[in-house]
Amino acid sequence: MRAEPQAAPYRPDPQIGALADWLGDAVDPADFPDHRLRFRNSRWDKAVGLGSLSDEQWIAHFGKFAPLPDNLPRPLALRYHGHQFRVYNPEIGDGRGFTFAQLRDGPGRLLDLGTKGSGLTPYSRTADGRLTLKGAVREILATEMLEALGVYTSKTFSVIETGEELQRGDEPSPTRSAVLVRLSHSHIRIGTFQRLAAYEEDDHLHALVDYCLAQFPGPLPPEDAPGREQPAAILMHQAVERLADLAASYMAAGFVHGVLNTDNMNVTGESFDYGPWRWLPRWEPGFTAAYFDHSGLYAFGRQPEAIHWNLGQLAMALRRICEAEPLVAAFNRFGECYTEAMRRRFCWRLGVGSQGSEADSALIAAAEKTMREGEIGPDEFFFRHRGGRDVQGALAEAFGGYKPVADDHPYWFDPAPQAMLIDEVEAIWSAIAERDDWQPLEDKVAALRRMGEALGEPPVPAGHLAADAVA
Repeated sequence: MRAEPQAAPYRPDPQIGALADWLGDAVDPADFPDHRLRFRNSRWDKAVGLGSLSDEQWIAHFGKFAPLPDNLPRPLALRYHGHQFRVYNPEIGDGRGFTFAQLRDGPGRLLDLGTKGSGLTPYSRTADGRLTLKGAVREILATEMLEALGVYTSKTFSVIETGEELQRGDEPSPTRSAVLVRLSHSHIRIGTFQRLAAYEEDDHLHALVDYCLAQFPGPLPPEDAPGREQPAAILMHQAVERLADLAASYMAAGFVHGVLNTDNMNVTGESFDYGPWRWLPRWEPGFTAAYFDHSGLYAFGRQPEAIHWNLGQLAMALRRICEAEPLVAAFNRFGECYTEAMRRRFCWRLGVGSQGSEADSALIAAAEKTMREGEIGPDEFFFRHRGGRDVQGALAEAFGGYKPVADDHPYWFDPAPQAMLIDEVEAIWSAIAERDDWQPLEDKVAALRRMGEALGEPPVPAGHLAADAVA
């Protein structure tokens, strides 16, 4: 069984305020005509000490953005650049969101409450700074499914419908509006470092590295790593471990993020910012999520490559304040870190204990072959063969010697697994759009959380210190 997030007191800690003069711009939220609370994360509000807020207080903070006690006095729209489909763009930043508050959970992680659809900022360009209600519903579904599948992901904390009619080219318009708040382990992106490097702000690069090492602590580089005492090299090693694990978690989940630009890569390795995501209907490395990804740059099977490339851009930004050799040494660890993470996460989802590198790699290869030849998706495969049940031929041979974990949760006796294919997503949205019926969404969230319970405690995200080590 998986442990629920533990209740904790409210612990405000706006550390980002010390960097605010050069990391972002103070902004004002939009004044929305209406505020209807549509989703409140009852698992995570208690974990950051906000579970006792009434709905009226909740709307005041997460719809009208009255500051939380002893927190940021004004929201902060962060500045960053980024490679978007590998084209460098210096004209981006938080265009429809901001960092609203920082606080700590029970284990002591520094977390951000950040927004999506909260109004215009200096980086909105020609956009309106808004979010469609459908986009907010899709983000609830993405984060709940990913959390259940053990991916280190941001949490959808709040969704409030805001009473505006929005015009969009990719969905029927006018369409309903919303403001979303996510709970996230940092919003410091690879693109944040790229911007400072582009403007040759070396003092700020040093300061941002120090901030990340202090607030998002991780292990030291390997003993034989060159320059392992240099702060930028330490951060690079940690980012490589974290993002290699993220790549592996996407693959084991059968998830396609869709837009793996450097401004969507968080240095804590936490997945966030869900737009045109999809889950695989069958095991297909060339499957893409974004209709505008014409070259398949961010196709399912290319996600590890894309994340590795993004880490190269982090190394290039850090090159201004660190020698090349330590950064290259860290960058070159990605392959081994990814392979190890794939073994961990595949075995976890299959419900078996590891049998070592060679056996685990053979099991993964057999699993992929079975899915590919049988034209079945990961959700069905992992459910059907949990613990090595119902296996035949080469797959049965690959499972030889593996011992299943104890699995007595009723979920494993359901007639079919939970999944998140596009037809169901559209059906959930149609119920809301056509009848204002939120029950299918509520039922799906409950079902996904039940699946998470059945899967049990997920692998610990790589590249972080354990909570007791931090304390």
